[in-house]
Amino acid sequence: MSVGDTMTSVVIVDARRQRLIEEFRKAGTKIIRVQSAVDEPGPGSENPDLSRFIGNVVHSGDLETTAAAVAGYSPIAVVAGSETGVELADALAEKLGCAGNGTLLSAARRDKYLMVEAVRRAGLAAARQTATVSATELADWHDSIGGRIVVKPLRSSAGDSVFFCDSTAESVAAFDRIHGSKNIFAVPNIGVVAQEYLAGTEYMVNTASRDGCHRICEVWSTTRIPVNGVPELADSYHLMPRTGAVQDELAAYTEGVLDALGIRHGPAHTEIRMTDNGPVLVEIGARMCGDNLPYYVQLAQGESQLDWTVRAYLDPSRFLRTYRDIRQTPRLCSVVRLIAPASGLLRGYRRLPALRRLTSFYDVQLAVRPGSPIRRTVTNLTCPGAVILMHDDEAVLRRDANTVRRLTSPDFYDIDGER
Repeated sequence: MSVGDTMTSVVIVDARRQRLIEEFRKAGTKIIRVQSAVDEPGPGSENPDLSRFIGNVVHSGDLETTAAAVAGYSPIAVVAGSETGVELADALAEKLGCAGNGTLLSAARRDKYLMVEAVRRAGLAAARQTATVSATELADWHDSIGGRIVVKPLRSSAGDSVFFCDSTAESVAAFDRIHGSKNIFAVPNIGVVAQEYLAGTEYMVNTASRDGCHRICEVWSTTRIPVNGVPELADSYHLMPRTGAVQDELAAYTEGVLDALGIRHGPAHTEIRMTDNGPVLVEIGARMCGDNLPYYVQLAQGESQLDWTVRAYLDPSRFLRTYRDIRQTPRLCSVVRLIAPASGLLRGYRRLPALRRLTSFYDVQLAVRPGSPIRRTVTNLTCPGAVILMHDDEAVLRRDANTVRRLTSPDFYDIDGER
């Protein structure tokens, strides 16, 4: 395949969403892989399979050079394949004249302080917050608002270094842990963002957009529990019916957030708390949802954010004709995360056969296999796996999700040398 051959091609920057790659390939699209840094950032970036791409371009910092390298393939779209690819994808799309979100608000689509301020400026509900490089300033701000606050890096993902702090001593300790350390993308954290704690159920809204028209692809509710010293660790995700009073309110708010951040094209993953006063943004990523959740929706309901993202780029006229259509299917899905109680060498998992006998059992995904080191689960990245449930009856899913949590209590894990 030479650069000059004629075919439909797209650029994916930091292509770490394997299902998205395969979805484009299934549509007959060729993919140019762009790496946003010489040392590729982020977990899951090791030893990529380059055979799936017609080109591999490593960005060394010069936009002109990178744009020239991919221009010969005549790509019709530039897609952010992960959080780290968002800003370069914006810049390349703008440079190449592809449909994109522009660079004016690129920083706000990555920086968690700037994104909330953009939402506030648009007149939407937004959390009180501050960004600081001073532990003293953070403590003073915490004192001024009182109660629990959340302290986290300005730029990261996957629940990396998110601390729930009930006192100034805890918020200062969180600052000391974050400031000057490296995030999961190996980028130094300079300062922190601190936000008021938002009480209420957390939801995830996955979307795909074309020309500022937004498809609400799926809505998930998140269950969080106190475990392993973490006040609110994500325990499970539950796919909700497409319509309903809560879903409709979340959809309207999400569309406002997308507009506020200039997300007119492509996928987005929005996390929201439903407070007593209505929906409030936690954060948003201008890229696909992770944890394979869109893939599970695709299996359960026939289409998901994966399909709508590919359609937005490859078949915009169809997207714009159908993005408001509601395809209500009865089959729902729950994903219950495994929560390891300790670190050590994993000898095995107990009661796996009992999990497989559950009425709604679909699959168990194990990120850590017996014989491998396992880490105490305190973030998304230390989750050793998940149980996937699918069923038409929401009550059955909830019952089985509760049973999964009971069956996967701490003695489910046979760990040598626990610590």
